[in-house]
Amino acid sequence: MKKGSTRIRLQRHGRKNYAFYSIVIANANAKRDGRFIEKLGTYNPNTDPATIDLNFERALYWVETGAQPTDTVRNILSEEGVYLMKHLKGGVKKGAFDEATAEAKFTAWKSEKAQKAAKAAEAVAKSQKENAKARLEAEKKANAALAAKIAEKKAAAAAAKAEAEAAEAPAEAAEEPAAEA
Repeated sequence: MKKGSTRIRLQRHGRKNYAFYSIVIANANAKRDGRFIEKLGTYNPNTDPATIDLNFERALYWVETGAQPTDTVRNILSEEGVYLMKHLKGGVKKGAFDEATAEAKFTAWKSEKAQKAAKAAEAVAKSQKENAKARLEAEKKANAALAAKIAEKKAAAAAAKAEAEAAEAPAEAAEEPAAEA
């Protein structure tokens, strides 16, 4: 890499064990959290799915001008479609198809990606609902078993108390006739 070349990299923010990143354009020999040329967006890996806020046009501009992204940023840009748009614009420049076709392909890709994300979110919500239902059923069974044990102990205690009273009653009955005589 040439001295003075630009990189698209992450700049760390946030507290310990809860990192939050800014996606920035920086000089290749600048420190990770040091000076930068431009901020392109943010990346929060702590949410599920990870939250990405990106200025698409500026990211595309910098990728086209030759800024080299780090591996993580390359994955982020690819996920957001920056590299697909760069590829489609290259096809327009070569004359493989026109700008309208490139735009149509990009919007089709974007809508397909949104549908997949919606299906994945729906599947996650469904599995969470099923897990909650299963936990509730397990808790009900555990509570029923505990209630049965408590009822059994109370019944045993009541039976023992009844036996003790029954044992005391004949003893009292035997003492009464002796007292009368």
